[in-house]
Amino acid sequence: MAAPPASDELELARARCRELHDRVAAYTVTLPRQPALRSLLRLVAAELRFLDSSRPDHAAAAPRPLSSNLPHLAALHVLLTHPAVRCPSRLAPLPGVDFACAFRSRPAWALLSARNPSRLAWDPAPDGLRSRVAAALDAARRAPPATRPEKLLLVFSRGVGADPARGLAEEFGAVEIDLLVDFVGEATDDDDEGWVSVNFSPNEDMRSFKAFEIVVAEGGNEIISPPPPLQEVEVNEGSGKSLEGEFGNFVGRMRMGSKDLMNLDTTALIAIVSGISNGGVEKLMSIPEAETRARFKCNYKFVIDQAHSELQSPVLVELGEAVDGKRCIICETVISEFKEIVSMCGGPEEKTRSSQLLKRLIAVPDSPSARMMDLPTTRKLAMKNKVVFGTGDHWRAPTLTANMGFVRAVSQSGMPLVTIEHRPRALIGL
Repeated sequence: MAAPPASDELELARARCRELHDRVAAYTVTLPRQPALRSLLRLVAAELRFLDSSRPDHAAAAPRPLSSNLPHLAALHVLLTHPAVRCPSRLAPLPGVDFACAFRSRPAWALLSARNPSRLAWDPAPDGLRSRVAAALDAARRAPPATRPEKLLLVFSRGVGADPARGLAEEFGAVEIDLLVDFVGEATDDDDEGWVSVNFSPNEDMRSFKAFEIVVAEGGNEIISPPPPLQEVEVNEGSGKSLEGEFGNFVGRMRMGSKDLMNLDTTALIAIVSGISNGGVEKLMSIPEAETRARFKCNYKFVIDQAHSELQSPVLVELGEAVDGKRCIICETVISEFKEIVSMCGGPEEKTRSSQLLKRLIAVPDSPSARMMDLPTTRKLAMKNKVVFGTGDHWRAPTLTANMGFVRAVSQSGMPLVTIEHRPRALIGL
């Protein structure tokens, strides 16, 4: 019978596991809709129970090394919370794949190794690195368009030796990438001296990480057709009133010349121009309840709840942070739907703001991505929403939306889709 682990090593592992459990638990509170983090929390809790149940033998002359999944779980946490990793799926969706995600806004499958690089050989063994990569690449190329990744992301949390690195490059066309570059912002036109700004604080453990990308497309080179030219939205000339207040501040944060795009759906446009978002809460709350109920009918509670939410936290602030420094696009379907809703339900000031907003957005044709259109059209995955979100996906632009029912349905299909959630707001017609 093997000797139990040493007491000091076991206590250190328990302390590290408790610390990891607390960090993952904190992320599941701030990012409640990430199934991968919830799965990771369960795995860390199970590992902690295992470590707590282990008993060291102080009398053993040669205690065995501790066998633990802790290094792999800790590396998973670092990778899942990396700023370039968005919308990670549940863990281990396929054999050999740790999770699917949108990496730097494009669909990817992540393969993670926390093994000691001295024990990571490049050999054809069935359970070796070479076989794992080959199997994942074959599965990726055979996957349906909706879940097919554009790239494999290979991450070695403890580094990788020269032979595996050479094998990845020569046999699979792997290219080494820098995971730390995402923690530093790019210089802007306003930076006279070309200084960059630090946006995040990278985990110190990440400095030992080595990462590679493999293009999934046959031939090793991905060809992406350029999107059509951008056009300004055509609107009827509205009031020449200058932009004021939070609405003016919001519009001022968008940048027409930016390379970073943000796709807006109809819920986002309505939230931006709504009277609730633009100082109309006091006026709304001063109207007699009977009159307000008659105006909004079955939507009365929905609107009043939004008014209370606005008093606690103005929505234009969070919307402004989402579009800050970005060029905002809207597709033809959104333009048509938004104009119709505003003409039917908008008040004079809401209509004026709508005209002013549309002048500052870029119109793109309905051009949903192939992977979005590969999803079945159902009640939860309506064609209209597939067109709107798929057009953003085609442009590699996250979609700003309050339509979380559609976002959840896409996530449950296994397709990573980059979206940014905002709280809903309604037009109040005042």
